[in-house]
Amino acid sequence: MTTTMSIRELTRNGSMFANYDYINIEDKKSNEYKGVFISSKYADLVKEFLEKEIAKQKKKKLDDIMQFAGIMDGETNNMSIQEIKSRKEDK
Repeated sequence: MTTTMSIRELTRNGSMFANYDYINIEDKKSNEYKGVFISSKYADLVKEFLEKEIAKQKKKKLDDIMQFAGIMDGETNNMSIQEIKSRKEDK
């Protein structure tokens, strides 16, 4: 079960939190989405998921950077991208 409420409503009526799986937080004046509160029974699952996703994103960024590691040591001055890729694959 889910609902949407403002932070003010949540602080005034914190006991309602036990009735919902998660609560969307919204600024009632501007109708701007602010975030979500998750029930404690799902907190560990969400934390594990986020840690895995963050680790995946960091690994992808590192892999993207590392594909160029070592190719700029002077021997790539007049090489095409294809030649650089083929040399990288050979190593």
